[in-house]
Amino acid sequence: MWHATPPPACGWSPPPPGEEGVRVILATTAQHLATVSDTPRLDAELLMAHALGVTRERLLLRHLDDPVPPAFVALIHRRLAHEPVAYIIGTRDFWSITLAVGRGVLIPRPDSETLIEAAVEHFADRAPKTVLDLGTGPGTLLLAALAEWPQAKGLGVDASAASLDFAEHNANVLDMAERASFSQGDWAAGVTGPFDLVLCNPPYVAADETLPAEVRDHEPASALFAGNDGLDDYRIIAAQLPRLIAPGGMAAIEIGYTQAAAVTALLTAQGLTVALRRDLAGRDRCLVATS
Repeated sequence: MWHATPPPACGWSPPPPGEEGVRVILATTAQHLATVSDTPRLDAELLMAHALGVTRERLLLRHLDDPVPPAFVALIHRRLAHEPVAYIIGTRDFWSITLAVGRGVLIPRPDSETLIEAAVEHFADRAPKTVLDLGTGPGTLLLAALAEWPQAKGLGVDASAASLDFAEHNANVLDMAERASFSQGDWAAGVTGPFDLVLCNPPYVAADETLPAEVRDHEPASALFAGNDGLDDYRIIAAQLPRLIAPGGMAAIEIGYTQAAAVTALLTAQGLTVALRRDLAGRDRCLVATS
């Protein structure tokens, strides 16, 4: 049976007796999560699957008529307090891989898959042999690229020791430890290239920009904010890129949807050729730079 008394401030309480099945509770919980999430049903399903110890797919196929596990209550309380689902369940899917994530690490976003899509298109006729991921976080872009090209090797760089701990763990879990190495550093300072593929998702939020509570209050500010105009890190990276891109190679750089012109100017000033790619929502998301 499912018995719990949530804090009154959360505005949510357990169901009455007789309505404790997973199917019903997913629907009612999603209604409440709509106050804090743009994807309330998905959040409810992911948290329920985590509480049951099964995948979301298995939950929907096999467990909709199960009783709700007691652990689900605490998970919902955390989500109603704006804690990101990825931190609650400890993982996030990205491209073809699942990554462990936690506090102190930037959560991978689907929009960032635009960078991998750009690389797949560029290397349609040949595979990159070497990959560099600047600001790797939990290994997001590097490990996605290595999963796409099993013969490639790569380096992930990040200033955060906590992020690199997650990245190394993820490389081990994904059986990529022999192909992925990691280094703590300030962008590409001290990195010797060139690389066939350079990937980078730097901080690009302006200091005065308003962010959702689940981002602002939980994810690391150092991975989000980049000075008054959001361009501080692009200025550093742009100057480093020409020596990092191998002949015939490319760099894919994530941008905020209003930053295409400004970042393009920084890259072209370094002699690079730049093309824009949009994400699935049609927003400017990725700049592809070639020598």
